[in-house]
Amino acid sequence: MFTGIVTDIGRVRKVEQTARDRRYEIETGWDTAGIDLGASISHAGCCLTVTEKGPGWFAVEVSAETLSKTTLGDWKAGDRVNLERAAKLGDELGGHIVSGHIDGLGKVISVTPQGGSHRIDVEAPEPLHRFIAPKGSITVDGVSLTVNAVEGRTFGVNIIPHTWEATTLGRLKAGDAVNLEIDMLARYLARWQETA
Repeated sequence: MFTGIVTDIGRVRKVEQTARDRRYEIETGWDTAGIDLGASISHAGCCLTVTEKGPGWFAVEVSAETLSKTTLGDWKAGDRVNLERAAKLGDELGGHIVSGHIDGLGKVISVTPQGGSHRIDVEAPEPLHRFIAPKGSITVDGVSLTVNAVEGRTFGVNIIPHTWEATTLGRLKAGDAVNLEIDMLARYLARWQETA
């Protein structure tokens, strides 16, 4: 489990096609000696398992299913990636409860400066848009955000200067694809209503 609070921007240093899937090496500012093999790390919102590591880097393997359903399939060497280590019991829950399971791909419609912040409007795919509500939570590329407005399939979020600088959201532009994870409570409430 994660909280959607990005703690490092990693960089893809190597991409390899393996006999099974695809392997990525990720450079990080973290002390990788403290990362166990098998640890779960959120990469742009997608939970992946550490399979190898060295000083200042670690490797993950990504299945064909994940590559087809997320932005990870487009990653290349040099790309920047939002990273978050799994939450531990007792950690501060600064964002919201995030599983690291991507629900779908959104499309950035616009990025507009608003005072010192930036407004990002994103189009969500059907039927995902039904689970997004004003003042609710959503994860965009691994970042926990509050939804400001919803109109049809489009929702808007405001990015404060700190988040703009401390994550990859500051590099988004119209037309970019983003990984979306809806609020877990919305998912379970919708399932309950379907079966009630």
